[in-house]
Amino acid sequence: MVTRRAECSCGQLSATCMGEPVRISVCHCLDCKRRTGSAFSYNVRFAEADVVIDGRALQFTRTGEQGGRVTYSFCPDCGTTVHYRIDTQPGLTAIPVGAFADPSFPPPFQSFYHDSRRCEWVEIIAEPLTKFG
Repeated sequence: MVTRRAECSCGQLSATCMGEPVRISVCHCLDCKRRTGSAFSYNVRFAEADVVIDGRALQFTRTGEQGGRVTYSFCPDCGTTVHYRIDTQPGLTAIPVGAFADPSFPPPFQSFYHDSRRCEWVEIIAEPLTKFG
């Protein structure tokens, strides 16, 4: 079984994930751009039962564009978001792929707000790629 470990910049907060992801995606919504400070976010979802969280975390909850609540858990020391949960996706834990610091992490197979919010210079070449919005 594959085990992957995501952690914050200082290493205090981590998420150890067992098995294969349920979903790997990129999102081009404005909230994800603000959270990452980038042109899009690159995220993975695992079954909650397959994720072990270790360390102290603070939380921030926001309401998404379609009304769902997203609760981000981040390190109180360095501020890195290590995992988050979306109330409309019960039983799943989402993790920013960058927290794994693994250039060989599998590519996304879904792209959200692909046509409506994607920067025109961004090209996602992963195949197959299902595009939404």
